[in-house]
Amino acid sequence: MTTSPDTGRRDIALVVDDSPETLRLLTDALDDANMTVMVALDGESAIRIVAQITPDVILLDAVMSGLDGFETCRRLKQDPALAQVPIIFMTGLAETEHIVRGLEAGGVDYVTKPIVVQEMLARIRVHLTNARMTQSARTALDAAGRFLFAVDREGQIAWATPQARNLLADAGALAVAWPHRNDLTAWLAGVPLDAPSQGTFRMRTPTEELHVQYISRSGPNEFLLRIQSTDPGAKVDLGPELGLTTREAEVLSWLSKGKTNRDIAQILGLSPRTIDKHLEQIYAKLGVENRVAATAVAIQKLGMKNG
Repeated sequence: MTTSPDTGRRDIALVVDDSPETLRLLTDALDDANMTVMVALDGESAIRIVAQITPDVILLDAVMSGLDGFETCRRLKQDPALAQVPIIFMTGLAETEHIVRGLEAGGVDYVTKPIVVQEMLARIRVHLTNARMTQSARTALDAAGRFLFAVDREGQIAWATPQARNLLADAGALAVAWPHRNDLTAWLAGVPLDAPSQGTFRMRTPTEELHVQYISRSGPNEFLLRIQSTDPGAKVDLGPELGLTTREAEVLSWLSKGKTNRDIAQILGLSPRTIDKHLEQIYAKLGVENRVAATAVAIQKLGMKNG
């Protein structure tokens, strides 16, 4: 059916179901559609799999023993690397309340059992296309250096450009229960959502004050916001002077703050393996052999700029 237009590789589908018959049906159908298929028999296994490799689409049974599909979906969506991965629920529960539960948990669609293969493949095609269009738009925002992010009605961060993510991380906003979440939600409730607001939401980090402005709705339950630092010199770009790309400079900056590879991966919405690759390039460009030496170079450069 599909290959990624960016890399030419086969799209990867993760099928999560405790029914051998369903797994066999979908594995055969997806393989015939030219997709690479991974399978998990329960939610915990699915979570372990996506920690190692990011699929392009996830087909998730709603009712499973142990961790059910709704909770599995919520946990998967807590991983920034899976924010744009469409999750399609498979369920024999056609009642509205179950459909709503699936969508509220982070699913984009649902199909009822018994599964009609051609319908399932058609839905997968649509959601893969939508996910790629969204990712392309956000990649463009990233490349332009925009400080943008989006939240839902509960103040949960849906996505952020790398630049915005850096500021949000300083404010503790990437934590599950970040301190400004309730205040931001209350502020949003009073913002006129039909036009950009002149009002500003303020929150502090240990070193600076951040200003948040409402831009527009970016979805039925998603609000696009801009975040700015009141100290333009607070974020120093190490890239140009050290010959690093923007992403490599971001990785080095977080490395110099003592963050682990997994911390940096979560902050930037990447996999730990991708961070490892960036670090290899950073070491080569700086002419150093390890993270300690790279950190020393970064701290020295930052000290010279701030001195």
